[in-house]
Amino acid sequence: MDFLKTLREKIGEQGPPLSSRDAVNQAMIRHWCDAMEDDHPVYTDPEWAARSQHGEIVAPPAMLNAWTMQGLRPPAPSAGVTSDPASEVYEALDRAGFTSVVATNSEHEYDRYLRLGDLISGTSHLTEVSEEKATGLGVGHFVTTETDFRDQHGDPVGRMLFRILKFRPGTGRTSSLADASSAQAGERPSRPAPAISRDTRFFWEGLENGELRIQRCEGCAELFHPPVVRCPVCGGYAMGWQAATGRAQLYSFVAPEYPHFAAFDPGYIVGLVELEEGTRLLTNIVDVDPDEVKVGMGLELVVRSDNSDQPLPMFRPVRPERRKETPRLETLKVGERLEACPIPITTTSIVATAMASRDYQDVHHDRELAQHRGSPDIFMNILTTSGICARYVTDWGGPDVMLKRLAIRLGVPNYPGDTMTMKGCVEAIRGRQVELSVSGRNRVGPHVTGEVQLEWPKDGDRTAPLADPSTQ
Repeated sequence: MDFLKTLREKIGEQGPPLSSRDAVNQAMIRHWCDAMEDDHPVYTDPEWAARSQHGEIVAPPAMLNAWTMQGLRPPAPSAGVTSDPASEVYEALDRAGFTSVVATNSEHEYDRYLRLGDLISGTSHLTEVSEEKATGLGVGHFVTTETDFRDQHGDPVGRMLFRILKFRPGTGRTSSLADASSAQAGERPSRPAPAISRDTRFFWEGLENGELRIQRCEGCAELFHPPVVRCPVCGGYAMGWQAATGRAQLYSFVAPEYPHFAAFDPGYIVGLVELEEGTRLLTNIVDVDPDEVKVGMGLELVVRSDNSDQPLPMFRPVRPERRKETPRLETLKVGERLEACPIPITTTSIVATAMASRDYQDVHHDRELAQHRGSPDIFMNILTTSGICARYVTDWGGPDVMLKRLAIRLGVPNYPGDTMTMKGCVEAIRGRQVELSVSGRNRVGPHVTGEVQLEWPKDGDRTAPLADPSTQ
């Protein structure tokens, strides 16, 4: 209790302003957009941005605290500048053995979007230090700070609540869960192995190379699946193949519930997909909740070996296209659901987005050190999750909506080799303010849940169309 009392003595104290090392600039914005795969034109297209309500290039709002992140080699503190109270609490927890850290909550409010040349500073104060708690990651303390961000004129541009967990490595359930999972995997039967013959070998060899091959008659060029020995159209025996694009639509589906087959995860979906080339394939629909599956939805191929010794062709929803125009506010309805959006999680994406957000915590890029701190692998940082959530809702809302608030809570980590699928819903419409709930789930469970507030444009704030050269 004395230790906790000492930590809590810093609550309410404010640290010195922390200034960005560089002004808001196009290079950092482009790096962020590339890593987040955010193609909003107001961030990178000067001509488009000039016609928008902003009148110029602006930074993605979820970058708010990236500008004051100190980077890989923080500058030495200026003479007379003392450490901020949050850092002192972090250091005290480190000395007490709570050396591992993970962010759990982030709440942003935006007064305005940042423009090129803005110099940002953030002033933080410590608001909470929790009692010692046992979590899945380990035993530790939650530490909460609030930061006010201002521009070079001292005007407010936004604020942030940020909560982290400082915990003792090796005291959580991660290892025991991994052991239990491995034991379960050892007892679980594999999926039935396919019967591979001379006539179907091309199909399975294609999957080994990451492509879906369709049988093609060399005589009349008709396509067939399943493979046949002789072309039923022209009668020819010369059969070849072509690689499919991997794009498809869902023709029909069923979600089997009983009896349960141990080789398949509960809630699996069997779908008949119609490939872009015209043939149909019986497969599994993955990376989407069963209640989000709809006949006619766009799908894309993903080749993976889920509990199988053989790579298998599966399909997941395609990423929804970014709206080129913002719909009229009166067309929105409470309860409207956003399209599911799968986001593949790779080592490259985790590292690239961490670097783009200037977060050099080793658990986001160094597998060996991440494992030393109690994690099975590197994992996605919370700034990336914020950026993905912001991209998801602004892609849905269109180029003229303004992000006003973004509050997220993290659950299970995003590790390499997984897929997180985003979904959302319109919860309320208050004037021009549209409130959404969002969530992202991977194969283990929910990674993120949150609330978002978008501001719909006035008619006069919509992006002006390009002038028709023929009228000039």
